[in-house]
Amino acid sequence: MKRIRELIELLLVIGIVVACHAAKKPISSMLPVFDKQGHRGCRGLMPENTVPAMIKALDLGVTTLEMDAVITKDKQVILSHEPFFSSDITTRPNGKAVEAFEERSLNIYQMAYFETQQFDVGIKPHPRFPQQQKLPAKKPLLSDLIDTVENYCRMRNLPLPFYNIETKSQPLTDNIFHPAPEEFVELIMSVINQKGITERVIIQSFDFRTLHVLNKKYPLIKTAALVEDFDKRGLDTQLNELSFLPTIYSPHYSLVNTDLVNKCHTQKIKIIPWTVNDTVKITELKQMGVDGIITDYPDLFFR
Repeated sequence: MKRIRELIELLLVIGIVVACHAAKKPISSMLPVFDKQGHRGCRGLMPENTVPAMIKALDLGVTTLEMDAVITKDKQVILSHEPFFSSDITTRPNGKAVEAFEERSLNIYQMAYFETQQFDVGIKPHPRFPQQQKLPAKKPLLSDLIDTVENYCRMRNLPLPFYNIETKSQPLTDNIFHPAPEEFVELIMSVINQKGITERVIIQSFDFRTLHVLNKKYPLIKTAALVEDFDKRGLDTQLNELSFLPTIYSPHYSLVNTDLVNKCHTQKIKIIPWTVNDTVKITELKQMGVDGIITDYPDLFFR
């Protein structure tokens, strides 16, 4: 009996050690079966790339919050589609609207974070999105946005979302409107690692240099290769340029057909087109077998 008891105790100890070891292993979060992505939060309904846009998107049931990141002079990561204050959405501290001819002079990479907070990006009516609700809003820190979203989801008992973060860069404007890819990636990854959300992050870019850096230094981070509507080179050529298989191939929706979907799936790549703003096209693309949709109007998913 003593030997049996000792054997049972030994097995219990082994079981505890194995369980503890397993608990330390990172658990890879799988992307949703069909990924409902809110473009810039929900640009058609709320001011883009703002906290209210992300909260509204969560309330509408998105599975992934799509957003854009730029860098300030003091190396802070904030949400913005352009690396400057766009005339489409910006009001100056004195209450005057920013004009198109001057927007590029309002270079976020040459401003400290506190300076960016003097500009409003929510009260000016957007010329292309008349349904967009107008309210005072600032360009938020990525870190603050993540904190707010995570807390909101936990308080409302909502599923924690994925974050699809686009790096806004191109070779011609390195060190003018943004840092070079290596530094850009490190600044974003510093926030992501600090917030402990690496398994729920996708980094996307039209600038494949960013994705190269990620694949080399952070191979476990999900990547999305963005493709413009005018890029007709085709999947094989684009993947050759990229030199590795991304998690997601993300072309303009006009490039998508059943053959492209099948080619992606054959190579174990998900295909999630952008930016689809009508229910007919969403239905058509779903029937082709796409793995998700990026839209300015997340409410379309539920009509």
